[in-house]
Amino acid sequence: MLLQELHESYAGRGFTVLGFPSNDFADEEPGANDEIKRFAVSRYGVTFPMFAKTPVKGPDAHPLYKHLARESVPPRWNFHKYLVDRTGGVVAYFDSKMQPDAGEVVNAIEKQLGEGGLSAG
Repeated sequence: MLLQELHESYAGRGFTVLGFPSNDFADEEPGANDEIKRFAVSRYGVTFPMFAKTPVKGPDAHPLYKHLARESVPPRWNFHKYLVDRTGGVVAYFDSKMQPDAGEVVNAIEKQLGEGGLSAG
């Protein structure tokens, strides 16, 4: 399951995938923001919000990622996933190797949706 499929599966219940491309990991995202978004849309059919390329680690990390790292761990590679509740609290995080349809991911989402929903994921 791709992130897009996860987004589609749970969007009606208050869950949203948010994409933050970053070039902080081995220059995997060297393109401009519009190129990255076009690729995500054409290759994976992404309809969830895609943000501008964002520094996610180190002293130049965006304030959002500084918050996420304080609440859990900093991302170690692209596609690190954070599950965030409506108040901005990190309720779970998953390494980039964890597939979006892994039981741990789905169970964490289901648990949060059962406890009042999520506004971002």
